[in-house]
Amino acid sequence: MQKQQRVVIENVSPQINGGALSIKRVVGQLVHISADILADGHDLMAASILFKAQKDKKWSEVRMSAGQNDDWFGTIKVEKQGVYEYKIEAWVDYALNWQYGIGRKIADGQRVNSELAEGVLYVKALQKKASTSEKVYLKKLSELFKNEDAYDEAVNEAVSDKLKVIFEKYPEKFLANTSEPLPIYVDRKKALFSTWYEFFPRSAASKEGQHGTFKDCIPLLKRVSDMGFDTLYFPPVHPIGEVNRKGKNNTTTALDGDVGSCWGIGSKNGGHKDIHPELGSLDDFKELVAKAKEQDIEIAMDYALQAAPDHPWVKDHPSWFKWRPDGTVQYAENPPKKYQDILPIYFESEDFKGLWKECLDVLFFWIDCGINIFRVDNPHTKPFYFWNWIMNEVKKKHPDIIFLAEAFTRPKIMQQLAKQGYTQSYTYFSWRDNKHELIGYVEELTKTEQSEYMRPNFWPNTPDINPFHLQGANESKHIQRYVLAATLSSNIGIYGPVFEQMLSDALPGKEEYLNSEKFQIQKHNWEAENWLIKLISGINKARKDHEALQQTNNIKFCHIDNDQLMAFYKWNDEKTSEVFVVISLDHHHAQRGTVQLPIHDLGIGPNDQLKIRDILPDVHYTWNGEWNFVELHPNMPFHIFEIIK
Repeated sequence: MQKQQRVVIENVSPQINGGALSIKRVVGQLVHISADILADGHDLMAASILFKAQKDKKWSEVRMSAGQNDDWFGTIKVEKQGVYEYKIEAWVDYALNWQYGIGRKIADGQRVNSELAEGVLYVKALQKKASTSEKVYLKKLSELFKNEDAYDEAVNEAVSDKLKVIFEKYPEKFLANTSEPLPIYVDRKKALFSTWYEFFPRSAASKEGQHGTFKDCIPLLKRVSDMGFDTLYFPPVHPIGEVNRKGKNNTTTALDGDVGSCWGIGSKNGGHKDIHPELGSLDDFKELVAKAKEQDIEIAMDYALQAAPDHPWVKDHPSWFKWRPDGTVQYAENPPKKYQDILPIYFESEDFKGLWKECLDVLFFWIDCGINIFRVDNPHTKPFYFWNWIMNEVKKKHPDIIFLAEAFTRPKIMQQLAKQGYTQSYTYFSWRDNKHELIGYVEELTKTEQSEYMRPNFWPNTPDINPFHLQGANESKHIQRYVLAATLSSNIGIYGPVFEQMLSDALPGKEEYLNSEKFQIQKHNWEAENWLIKLISGINKARKDHEALQQTNNIKFCHIDNDQLMAFYKWNDEKTSEVFVVISLDHHHAQRGTVQLPIHDLGIGPNDQLKIRDILPDVHYTWNGEWNFVELHPNMPFHIFEIIK
């Protein structure tokens, strides 16, 4: 038989796939929750959000507020890492109904002796729950409501705010209904705010033509730290296959001395749990990880589930690969790209359990070496449910682990990877260049359901992506692209020193680097300094100093009467940090315009003054009213204004 209930709870939000997958937050973040809650008739209702960390025994409770159309809203704050769950509880509040009804009758001039007598029942019901002082007050009301000689005082107390507060504090949840629990996964803060720098350790040597080592990387850590980066990502550091090794510029024939692609993993020297010999030893790697930590830098490893033809897995676990009738394995492809030096793993293998376990063991091996961040190569070519399983298994033991999905593919596939558990995601930012594209894309990421599960990581370039708009571009364009990434998204990264030294020679007609480090060693000038590097350092410091820039979703684009200028307002959850950003999208000419401030969000009137500080180069201004003039030049194509209140 149907349980006796009156309240309906539906359209609970946020949730992913009916609660099958978790929405995401970081420690200390808010979760804004809503639902449609209704009952028959005209009775007053009440509702609460119940929530707890998975290991907690008791549920915490936060009351919800009613909107205009049976919609209810509330906000909770998650304080611990790991799994949370929340649900909504709603009920008809008979005590508040009594108070509301008696108030209407009193206002109408009706005599309410009978209603006061009824009120005694509601007051007495609270005696066991109330505090000592509240009990004294409630006992007084019980006597007062029965005393006809104190009628005037009784009706005043019956509709008092003091009594209403006590009713709300100790509700009688008669016939309450509860929604199904919904999951939240709470990561450490770095999941939301990180600043990545990528370089190839084999290009770290100081001598021309010499293969770099982990020991060569250690002196470069200070440079990375001084620029304000907190995550140093290395492409794969495992032994590189010798069979079908790629030559320079992705040629299919390697010449003597060609080092090959480091994504062609595995050789006679080992596989995914081993170090490429020319980079050094495992102890050298651990030393680098420790030295980086001293500079507040975390090393991120590449996790690429693929194998060179001479990877030990091919011989030891042949069922992990799909063999053709002629005894060969089709090499990997990601059209239009071909990877003749890589064999794809066959996830439909009958030995899939052994395969999955080995993939998990690889992660645990490197976690034991001090790695807490993994950039995952081409995850969209492996099963979604595999990723869900392996990431959950890792986070059961190591909740600090961060997974970045390197998937540039169809939107719903990228979104599904995020839903399945990826902490951060590469995005289409690398190709969004004009004002309309940028605003539309950021609005999609921050104002749709994607904001609940997909944390974007904006990269202006990668070893795979040398976008046309950066090829041959001047310094102003590079500044523009970096400040766009750094202020629109709280997670960002660059492939250096290629980006900050503006090395953008490309293969003709392609968005790929000429003489790409994916296939050869490069000699870099690690001592180089320029205006772009100085600004990158300043922008990264601004990000560290202002919480408004340490999150992505709290953003509002503002009107400005120039399509070459883009303006937006950002704030942290508590609104203790607010910034206003204006960026020129013209890297050749000065641009000027009048920008409209979001005065209602700022809490100011149309004629009020607003004090602001231009963070770079630390100049104070006072703006007047809703509309204000700005002018930007190519050598400094942005303002990041701190709002001072």
